[in-house]
Amino acid sequence: MTTTTVVRVLGDLAHDSTHPRATACDCAPAQVLADRADGTVVRRGKIVAKAHAPGTDGPALTSRLALAATPALAGILLPPLPGPHADGTTPPEPTQTLLEGRPVTLWPHGSPVDPSDPDAAPWEEAAVLLARLHSTRPPLPLPPMRGPAKAALAVARMCAARPDDPATHPVLAAWRRLPAWARDEAPAPAHRAGFLCHGDLHLGQLVRHPAPHGPWLLIDVDDTGLGDAAWDLARPAAWYAAGLLPPDIWLRFLDAYRSAGGPAVRTEGDPWPELDVPARALTVQTAALAFAKSAAEGRSPDEVEQLMIDACARIASLPPELAVERSS
Repeated sequence: MTTTTVVRVLGDLAHDSTHPRATACDCAPAQVLADRADGTVVRRGKIVAKAHAPGTDGPALTSRLALAATPALAGILLPPLPGPHADGTTPPEPTQTLLEGRPVTLWPHGSPVDPSDPDAAPWEEAAVLLARLHSTRPPLPLPPMRGPAKAALAVARMCAARPDDPATHPVLAAWRRLPAWARDEAPAPAHRAGFLCHGDLHLGQLVRHPAPHGPWLLIDVDDTGLGDAAWDLARPAAWYAAGLLPPDIWLRFLDAYRSAGGPAVRTEGDPWPELDVPARALTVQTAALAFAKSAAEGRSPDEVEQLMIDACARIASLPPELAVERSS
C-alpha cells in the first residue's frame, strides 16, 4: 500500500468515526501530521488516526491503550477513542483496526507545542505531568517501557546505515559503557523497575486538549510501561549536559518535577546519581539517530547533531563516575 493510500485510508477512518459514510459534509481534507518508520499520523477534523509501526506488539498496545483510557490517568494521558469495526459499527472501548497488519488507533486532536515560540514551551507542565504519572500506582498489568529498546534500535539503525564508519566509533564506545539494562539486554534494577513511565518524553509528546486552550496532556503511549522513571527525564538531562538546553530551563524543569513529588530523583541535591545512566543512553540514542538520518539524506551531521556526537566522545573518554558532563 502506497503512502498516499495509507494517508487516504487513515483520513477516511478519522472522518467516518464522527460522520456516517452517507452524510455529505464540507470537512477539510486529511492532514499528515507525521510519516515515519515508527508511525503515520493523519488528522481529519477533530480526529487523529495513527497507523502504528509494522510489527507492533498488538497485546502490548492493547494494554497501553487501556492504560490511557483508565480514569486513573485522566488529566495525565490523552485517552484514545473507540475505533470503527469493519462493519461500520463503533465498539464501546478503544480498539485497534488493522491496516495491512499495522494497528490503527483513533485519538482526539489536540494543539501541539508551538516550535516557533520556544519561550512558551511547557517545560514545567511536562515535569508535573511526569511526576503525576510516575507517582501513579499501575492500575493494570503492563509491559516494560520501551526506552532501552528504542536506544538499542537507534544504535542498530546507525550501524546498518554507516557500517564500519570510524566516525561512529565514539558512539559505539559510549554505548558499550552503559550497563546491560540500559542497552535492553537485561531487566532494569528491581528497585527502579516498577514505575509507570511514558518511555519517550519530549515536547512533541504534549498537546492541549480540548484544543486550543485546554490543559496539557501527554500523548503517544507506544513506549509506555513499567521501568525506571528517570528515563523520562533523560532527554532534557542529556540536552542540558550537551549544552543544548539552557541551565535555567533545565532547573525550571527539574524543580517543577521535584515540587510535584516526582520519584525519579532525590528530593534535593545532586540528581545525577539517578539520571546518569539514562542520560548517557539518550545521548547515544540521539547521536546514533543523527548518524542514521544524515546517512539516509546523503549529508554530514548538522551542528546540533554534532553536539550530541561530541558528547558521546566525551562520555567514552571520561571515568565512569564522570561519564555525563555536568554543565555549569
